Amino acid sequence: MAFDGIVTKQVIQELNTCILGGKINKVYQPNKNEILFGIYANGKHYCLLINIDATCCRMHLSDIQKPNPFHAPNFCMLLRKHLIGMKIKAFETYDLERVIKIVLEGYNELNDFITKEIVVELMGKHSNLILLNNSSKIIDSMRHLEVSSNATRDILPARLYTFPTTEKLSFLDIESFEEFYKLVIPYLGKEKINILLSSRFIGISNSLVTSLLQSHQISANSVSEEDCYVLYNTLKELITTSSALCIPFSNGEKQDYVVTLGDKSSPLDINFFLDNFYYKKETTNEFISYRNSVLKLILNELKKYTKRLNNINQKLEECDKKEQYRIYGELITANLYHINANDNVDRITLDNYYDNNTPICVPLDKSICIAMNAKKYFKKYAKLKNACEIVTLQKQETKREIDYIESIIYELEVATTVSDIDSIYTEFSENFLGKNILNSSKPSKKKMSKKKKEEPFSPLTLTIDGYAVLIGRNNKQNDHLTLKYAHSNDLWFHVKDIHGSHVVLKTNGEEILQETINKCASLCAFYSKAKNSSNVAVDYTFIRYVKKPSGSKPGMVIYTNFQTVNVQPNNFDLC
Repeated sequence: MAFDGIVTKQVIQELNTCILGGKINKVYQPNKNEILFGIYANGKHYCLLINIDATCCRMHLSDIQKPNPFHAPNFCMLLRKHLIGMKIKAFETYDLERVIKIVLEGYNELNDFITKEIVVELMGKHSNLILLNNSSKIIDSMRHLEVSSNATRDILPARLYTFPTTEKLSFLDIESFEEFYKLVIPYLGKEKINILLSSRFIGISNSLVTSLLQSHQISANSVSEEDCYVLYNTLKELITTSSALCIPFSNGEKQDYVVTLGDKSSPLDINFFLDNFYYKKETTNEFISYRNSVLKLILNELKKYTKRLNNINQKLEECDKKEQYRIYGELITANLYHINANDNVDRITLDNYYDNNTPICVPLDKSICIAMNAKKYFKKYAKLKNACEIVTLQKQETKREIDYIESIIYELEVATTVSDIDSIYTEFSENFLGKNILNSSKPSKKKMSKKKKEEPFSPLTLTIDGYAVLIGRNNKQNDHLTLKYAHSNDLWFHVKDIHGSHVVLKTNGEEILQETINKCASLCAFYSKAKNSSNVAVDYTFIRYVKKPSGSKPGMVIYTNFQTVNVQPNNFDLC
């Protein structure tokens, strides 16, 4: 988490240059963790964003539009009641704590001059936004906390607000390097310096110290007095300067940002850097979360069909015994004349005339007579014979469905945008695979009468050797591209026996060189499940030889008169 006390201090310094004295004229709450204040200041409109999400808590200006819910939440309505028309008098911070107090002043409905305060606590999972009156009593908050529920203090309406406590030291109280070194020297060598500073000093993040260690080429495990002096001076300069920038910082796999010294190109550089950084992060998180949710639904469906296939295979194994049951029945019937009907035995040995009269042991049910045992075996044989025919057809159908589900999973793996996942989910829900997931209630006649709006056709388009090449992004696009959009003389490509995109080369009626065909085949291999393989077999033929079987699933086609080339997958970035 890089939104530390130093970043908070720099953000407030920038806000003081633009929205101090501004009037709040709008309040929105796009989601349960976020509040947007529309502020008019110095002839300009600004949007102040406050987010108390555990992983993305922050406060900064924003110019990214967010959807406003049709019905405003209760807390949003309360803020509108108390804050619309109020002016921002001051921003107050405490040491390097990530706690910001916004002091507001204005007039109430009786035209009395009043003051109110907004306290923004940006402390990870303990983040909150609290509205106070002029006596520091809580009017309301986004999150209610109680000591009885293991909270450290009460955050409830009508309670007196108390500042969060901490055992960390304040870097601002340290007056010299000697004092700083005296505080850290007992721990040097026992723990890494980045963990030491971030865990013992207010407002200094692990990411910031790690970036300073990298920039000054200092080892976190072995820090000398000279290294500590460099760190102390750099931190002190970052805290006291009014000219600083936020820059991206990669801490292993984690993408973060840190404050660094530098000249600003505009007075709000840090605010809008944070706005862009968190927008990209939230968009990525939303994409991953949405994709994982859809993937979970599809994998659950795949699990059902896999279980069904296992049951079918078990049934087929049982069906393999049908001939044995027929032989048992025939042998008993053929030997009834010399079998003592009064014998009460659970098995009998007979000569198997199907196997050179080799003796065979036939199990019997003692509760019924010998003749009924033969009849029972013939009944089992007839039942399994009929079942075998039905189950064989079920197995073929189930394998087709599993193959189709796996093609959807591949689409999901290569999806790059939320709209791609929307298309995949729509395809999944429109087929019977999702009938237990979606609302199964029958649509009204009015809804049924409306023609369904078709999704826009937007395949990936590239150019190879002057020819347009189109690539389907999902099964529905593959169908549209192959069966409706492409002309009969265009070339169609698909990886042999592997899930992948349909690729169409627009020939414009011209004869295509083999080199161009090979490039398209390489592109087709790249947009398939075999993209990480080598020497991939790709079939190609003219569109007129590609057909879709009646009743088949989206993306499923058959083709004839094809040729095959073996290529290396390549996406031709320079095309």
